[in-house]
Amino acid sequence: MDSNNKINEKINKNDGFTSKLGFTLASIGSAVGMGNIWRFPVMVSLFGGMSFLLPYFLFVILIASTGVIEEFSLGRLTGSGPVHAFSFATARKGNENIGKKLGLIPVLGSLALAIGYTVVMGWIFRYNFLAINGTLTDLADDFYLIGATFNQTAGKFANNFWIIVAGLCSMVIMSFGIAKGIERANKILMPILFILLLGLAIYIAMDPKAYSGYKYIFSLDSSYLSDIKLWIFAFGQAFFSLSIAGNGSVIYGSYLPKNEDIPSSAKNIAFFDTLSALLASFVIIPAMAIGNADLTEGGPGLMFMYLVNVFNQIKSGQILMIFFYIAVLFAGFSSIINLYEAPVAYVKEKFNISRKFSAFIINGIGIIVAIFIQAIVGPWMDIVSIVIAPLGAFLAGIMFFWILDKNLAINEVNKGRKKALGSWFYPIGKYIYCSLSLLALILGIVYGGIG
Repeated sequence: MDSNNKINEKINKNDGFTSKLGFTLASIGSAVGMGNIWRFPVMVSLFGGMSFLLPYFLFVILIASTGVIEEFSLGRLTGSGPVHAFSFATARKGNENIGKKLGLIPVLGSLALAIGYTVVMGWIFRYNFLAINGTLTDLADDFYLIGATFNQTAGKFANNFWIIVAGLCSMVIMSFGIAKGIERANKILMPILFILLLGLAIYIAMDPKAYSGYKYIFSLDSSYLSDIKLWIFAFGQAFFSLSIAGNGSVIYGSYLPKNEDIPSSAKNIAFFDTLSALLASFVIIPAMAIGNADLTEGGPGLMFMYLVNVFNQIKSGQILMIFFYIAVLFAGFSSIINLYEAPVAYVKEKFNISRKFSAFIINGIGIIVAIFIQAIVGPWMDIVSIVIAPLGAFLAGIMFFWILDKNLAINEVNKGRKKALGSWFYPIGKYIYCSLSLLALILGIVYGGIG
């Protein structure tokens, strides 16, 4: 059987996306995650509002028009996840095994990220519960109690129940497959997420004190543009926000029909991912202004401590908190199912087992490991996101732009399009994007993370 027949056979076996909308929403869901909510607003705050946004927009356009297109195209071309996609590429150079070994890097990285995300999803589930039953509201502005509440959530073996709930929910969604599971879930999660963020932004905008927050977001201070750190962190935010790591986008691409216009979809994904980050900023930065708080720290501290304090000082704060944590929950779920997908698909294909059994194994492993790493999830996520994620993106870029035949790669990108993508795509992807992927790895190590 020749290579093309093998590819077609794999595609036929795959449970794929049934509509362009479903694929787009699922891909937006994979990109919209915690970084959009607990990091992007902080970067906007620290680096001068619009002064950060302009370089960020530039990098989003560059990465979406090369890296995102490349990973979806590589997946669709091979009809498989990273392991078989990489081996298909290296087989054309006479060494299939090296591709299989390299392809395991993004698969294992995706699993490690998913496990860390399972811990965080457990926190988010618990905070939804605490917001609804009024516990967070009762903390008022007592920052000691607010901090103690989070410490009780994030300590060693402190949140086992909600981690199990998070893992089981992911397992159930994934066991239904792509069309009936992931696609259907994102058709519900993504519209509600954007409606919630928009509603929160509108409500907060009605408070006169929010004006200073919006003024800062849209301010442009050219002095910030001479700060190399601004450009580094704008690049890092764009790079990691678009979910390019050689895993999730490759496996989602494998579920695409040949008539899907991948460059058009990449443009939509970049737009809505950026929109979600901006909406989060329109909620968080003005809210911090209302509460007279400085937005200088991101991550879990922002989401689970500082914002609790701020919401408790705003009119109807409990209702706002409930809607906010529901939105965060939806953003997290859309990401976690994407992260688990590459390992689930790999185990299913490798051992020729049912998808349900594969989802049970992978999510089961995720739950068990997540329970044991609760106290060290920060360093765990740092190692994976700083090293393995950009390495996976770099390897995928090398496979597509350097190992595959140029005509084969370009033909795959142009399938489903009425007009071929410009001649700029291949050289920019080959030389600039691949170099940036390697740079993301190096800068991440130097700065201890850039995204």
